Amino acid sequence: MATKETTRFLSAPTELLPAPVSTQSHSRCATKAIGLFAVVVALGLLVNRACWRDAPGTLLPTFDQGGTEVALTNICPQVSELIPQNSFDIWESLGATYDTDTFKAKAVNWLAGAVQVPTESYDSLGPVGTDPRWDKFYAFHAYLQKAFPLVHAELELTKVNTHGLIFQRIKVLSLSFHSCFGVRGVEWSIVLTYLFVVWLADVVPVEPTTVDKWIHPPFSGHFDGTYIWGRGSCDDKSGLIGIMTAIESLLEIGYEPTRTVVLAFGFDEESGGTYGAQTLATKLEAMFGRNGYAMIIDEGPGYGDQYGRIVAMPGVAEKGFINVRIEVSTPGGHSSLPPPHTSIGILAELLVKIEANPFKVHLVRDSAPYRTIQCLAAHAPNMPDHLRRNIVASAYSDKALRAAEDVLFTNSVFKNFVGTTQAVDIIQGGVKVNALPEQAWAVVNHRISTESSVAETEAHDTDVLKSLASRFNLTYTAFGKNVDHGDRDEAILTYGNLTLSEIFEKGGLEPAPTTPFEGDDATPCRILSGSIKTAFNRHRGIEGDDVIVVSPGIMPGNTGM
Repeated sequence: MATKETTRFLSAPTELLPAPVSTQSHSRCATKAIGLFAVVVALGLLVNRACWRDAPGTLLPTFDQGGTEVALTNICPQVSELIPQNSFDIWESLGATYDTDTFKAKAVNWLAGAVQVPTESYDSLGPVGTDPRWDKFYAFHAYLQKAFPLVHAELELTKVNTHGLIFQRIKVLSLSFHSCFGVRGVEWSIVLTYLFVVWLADVVPVEPTTVDKWIHPPFSGHFDGTYIWGRGSCDDKSGLIGIMTAIESLLEIGYEPTRTVVLAFGFDEESGGTYGAQTLATKLEAMFGRNGYAMIIDEGPGYGDQYGRIVAMPGVAEKGFINVRIEVSTPGGHSSLPPPHTSIGILAELLVKIEANPFKVHLVRDSAPYRTIQCLAAHAPNMPDHLRRNIVASAYSDKALRAAEDVLFTNSVFKNFVGTTQAVDIIQGGVKVNALPEQAWAVVNHRISTESSVAETEAHDTDVLKSLASRFNLTYTAFGKNVDHGDRDEAILTYGNLTLSEIFEKGGLEPAPTTPFEGDDATPCRILSGSIKTAFNRHRGIEGDDVIVVSPGIMPGNTGM
């Protein structure tokens, strides 16, 4: 779960989104995020037997709607704070440490130093060992070793494909169950399944021509007293440094975890994970087995105010993606004798067609976004009554579901969370002002709805462009298959070619399976939810199980090192 606070995307569903702002202005991270993330990770280690200091509770809110009390007892049940039992003294000691100015200064320096080491990854990177742009990660690894000496001294480090890092600490223990379950005399020596924490070390590139437009240089790690500025300060070196901070802090006081801890840090998450995440996944499966992990923690959507209630949304689902290259090839020639449409002109019309035909979007029952709005209906006091009623009724009424959807989709951010999106991000064509361009291409990035697939996305793009392929008399190939667009006269020579393909030959990524949030298989989510509540409260010196609500969330982007 990423610790950065997200903007409110549901709290005012009929209002327009704020005006776009420079991405540079958001390349900063509040220092409290580092400490908060360290607390969450520390909790995951301290609560090593899944024992609750107090029994898990269920909060059952009611709301008065025009004199009718509507109980939402079965929607989005909440667990209590999860406070370490056997390691309570250590938990209290760590909390006191995290509150000190000395620790806060160390946290600032740790993250600022990490930001100061550029670790940009590019879509066009070649294999590790052949592309020198990977070499910058040597400096980042050296920085981590200097900043966190105990992690490197006491955990076993395995490097994968040179720059992928796996830290582990195997633990064999004698485990007594009576303290958790009231069963006396049961003592086993076992290796518990592993706690697996994954994160990324790379950042998206900085466009060189924009460096002078940054408030503070992109790799300065500048601290202004509240924020640390620079690429990676929030996305997402803050999480990686938070993890390392938690482990280093625990090792400093001699803590021995009950459960084996595995940390895995990738280095090309921002460019698809071909050389980092994929090789790490293969190695991790070989080391620990396909089902060897009790719990996997990765970055997530964040937390913020939603209709008068602070809501955390750990990602239980993640959208897929595909990058579609649209390429037009036409005859060359001199620009003094132009055709009615050059390849660039044709491409422009194709892109307009794509943007004019977005994917249809609907809320689907039991999807992660639907579970999110149900949770808000159950726990957010300031949700408009009519919207709350429609959300509750939508469980059995299609009419109510569509009515809720109509309101919620006025917020384009939430609509993007639900449906498959499209964004034209790269375009190229032409080499000289007096030469007709023989080729022009663009890349459309799709984030695929959890209710859709790569194949469905490819089919949508293929169908949308058929009519223009016919109009411009182009042969049409989409994802390796010839496309018959019907109206072309075979006796007339084609003017050129239209080709749709997956760029960089990396292929698309299907939406991830949804993690259970309720029921018998939801123990990891319950542990995380209780830990979030405890960490949130402890960081602010407050108490109470209902200060923050934990709801199923969705990652609109992609994670996984």
